[in-house]
Amino acid sequence: MDKIKTLQILNNLNKNTLMETLEIEFVDVGEDFVTARMPVTLKVYQPYGILHGGATAALAETVGSCASALFVDTKTKIIKGIELSINHLKSKKEGVVFGIARPIHKGRTTHLWEIRIVDEEDNLISICKLTNIVLEKK
Repeated sequence: MDKIKTLQILNNLNKNTLMETLEIEFVDVGEDFVTARMPVTLKVYQPYGILHGGATAALAETVGSCASALFVDTKTKIIKGIELSINHLKSKKEGVVFGIARPIHKGRTTHLWEIRIVDEEDNLISICKLTNIVLEKK
């Protein structure tokens, strides 16, 4: 896997999407993980001036879904998220958060990912599980 090329491809997919709006950027990829970052700014606040759980969910689903896509032939398969659960453990007011997706299960038709949302100092902000289904393209 060419890391730089893979990151470029993933980041190009973000154009004109929610990911671009939230400024989500893929920053690292390996054999068993994908990492993206998202700045914590007014764009992703909830009314109390802290990171919105929905923005965190968008980051989690983004890295988990893209991670699944790296493990299938996207010419013949499509990935769709079918369940996302998140526990928010700590609030965040500024800086950046990172979503790191690692596989729990990579089957033929379903993938299960653990996504850790951490800050710049590796403090755990949220812990997530995402289940994706792998479908044949029509």
